[in-house]
Amino acid sequence: MTDTHGDNRPEGDSTGAGGLHAPRPSGGGTPPRRDRREQTRTALLTAAERLWAERGIHGASLDDIASAAGLTKGAVYSNFAGKTDLLLALMERFTSDPSRSDVCDEIRTAEEDADPTDRPTRHAPDDRPRRLALLLVEFWLYGMRDYAAGWRIADWYAERRAQMASELEPTDGLAADDRAALAVALDLGVAFQHLLDPARVPAHLYKTGKTLMLGTP
Repeated sequence: MTDTHGDNRPEGDSTGAGGLHAPRPSGGGTPPRRDRREQTRTALLTAAERLWAERGIHGASLDDIASAAGLTKGAVYSNFAGKTDLLLALMERFTSDPSRSDVCDEIRTAEEDADPTDRPTRHAPDDRPRRLALLLVEFWLYGMRDYAAGWRIADWYAERRAQMASELEPTDGLAADDRAALAVALDLGVAFQHLLDPARVPAHLYKTGKTLMLGTP
């Protein structure tokens, strides 16, 4: 059986959290079923985040993700309907995780933690801001190429804009929704330019643009 994106779904494989290859915890007995399921989902989402940033969504299959998480492919399908469902769950994790901020905020924080005497350089392939930016590009391209997934990803962006707009007031003839849309474009656009060319597009430019757009210091 094959899902809509070419990943072969195993027949009769209902393996869930039991597909986890790691040994069971000692002393405390077997974790409750809900906890095991949550651990499985977290492992799959973490593996998907890393592999899709490194290889692209079309470059890492569900088999690859399951293997990287130490699980069987049956564990993927016991938690997600397919690749699109896993992708949307990963996007939701970005939205709901309060520790994850805008891409440019991530970049600026990383640079503040770095040695101030260092010259601007391209970020390492595995650092968090770059990985987040790569994932957002992958989400966007996936939605542009897959019509059904595109509508769901568009809804995700609409929700993000609505959350931002709820904290804004109309100004200079711009509705709050329009200000939020421009702010999202600013975050992504400056971040992508900075990651390619940090010397000529400094991260602090985002702060200036955000102040102009949102009135945020």
